[in-house]
Amino acid sequence: MKAGRKKQMLTEKEAELMNMLWEKGPLFVREMVDLYSDPKPHFNTVATTIRILETKGYVGHEVLGNSHRFYAVADKSEFRSKSLTDVIRNYFGNSYKIAVSSLIEEEKISVDEVKEILQIIEQKNSKDKKSNTDES
Repeated sequence: MKAGRKKQMLTEKEAELMNMLWEKGPLFVREMVDLYSDPKPHFNTVATTIRILETKGYVGHEVLGNSHRFYAVADKSEFRSKSLTDVIRNYFGNSYKIAVSSLIEEEKISVDEVKEILQIIEQKNSKDKKSNTDES
């Protein structure tokens, strides 16, 4: 992504194309169209969307003959973190606790998954405590 540029949220169509590039690597527009299930979007629609992503600084291209092959410039982990942060801020009053509680209440996450998350947190906390002790 271009330095100094503020990250923008992706539209659903932009996110689909970025996921293709993150998963498959560099692609021509025709290859992107072929990856869609039926009914496939029009070639020009995909080409326009990929150019918008390029203008935003998320995608780059290389010229091969008379064609352009596009590749992701932006890192997927940056978008995942930014998108989650935006959702938590905008829809859950900046509270991760409320977000997780909502997932539990709507049965989108199981008790076993919550237990796994707690184990991850406990492991991280014990690593952090060990690291702090080692630095002393």
